[in-house]
Amino acid sequence: MKLAVLADIHGNLPALEAVTHELERLQPDCVALNGDLINGAPFSAAVIDFVRGRDWLVVRGNHEFYYLDWGTSRAVPGCEDAERWGQLHWLVDHLPREQGDYLAGLPDERALYFPGTQPLRMTHGVPGHNRVGFYHGQSDEKVLAKVQDLPEATLVSAHTHVQIDRIVCRTDDRADALETTPHGDFFTGKAMDVRHCWHIINPGSVGLPLNGDERAQFAVLEDVPEDQVPGGWQVTHYQIPYDRRPTLAAFADSGMLAAGGVISRLFYWEVVTALPEITSFYRWAYENDYNPDDSIRNAFAAYIAATGRDEYVHGLDPLVQRGL
Repeated sequence: MKLAVLADIHGNLPALEAVTHELERLQPDCVALNGDLINGAPFSAAVIDFVRGRDWLVVRGNHEFYYLDWGTSRAVPGCEDAERWGQLHWLVDHLPREQGDYLAGLPDERALYFPGTQPLRMTHGVPGHNRVGFYHGQSDEKVLAKVQDLPEATLVSAHTHVQIDRIVCRTDDRADALETTPHGDFFTGKAMDVRHCWHIINPGSVGLPLNGDERAQFAVLEDVPEDQVPGGWQVTHYQIPYDRRPTLAAFADSGMLAAGGVISRLFYWEVVTALPEITSFYRWAYENDYNPDDSIRNAFAAYIAATGRDEYVHGLDPLVQRGL
């Protein structure tokens, strides 16, 4: 069994098309899409149409909920502020209602039981929390706290836009082993250690990688014996080059860059650098006594003045390098 897993497209249709061409070469038995189809790059509507035209397994991510919660009591507090949330306002204006109806019907997670394989769980973050994810450098204890109640030994997560292939284990010490016979239960008195392992997989981001590699990223899982890999799934990560210029040009051509203000510019920067530009800006702002959610424009101006980040990104921008 060969399962291709994609995630975090974020409206980047050229990146998705490049990955799809590679899938045609690889010929997986099944394709699964682990959330965040939309928001970030300007092609969210086209990405939804592209995905709906294929027989893929799909779950929702947190960015689907930014759209679906708009105009309800569940909406992000303060999202009526067009200066801070202009990106979302633009998205709401550019997704047809019938595309929203498609997103509304997607599940938040899937338990996959392919014939003859071990089951696996796919959810954008962790079950019940689509904005909780995994990073390199997290301790085993922190990871185990999020997965130790999962019945499946393999968890396909996403959300953090970095490729992960990690196994974490917990050993339960038991002084006595319980045995059952037709005559009742009794303790054998034999010491026994029970070891539980979970395989954590993140395919990386198709449209908005944040690991310093600007190529479109995904993963292919193949079933193997459990004595080879706990949980029975072996992972190969892929990184596919694509021309980022159409995506970057569309930020301005679509009107999203003008409508979205600072956040749209930071998404643009993330396509250029493949680094967490939004997180870096927010961290700098709070460390320097700015509240971006109160006045994001002023905080961003101070950030640029202090760091020169705009000049750095400008030097890497493929549109600038090609004189466009």
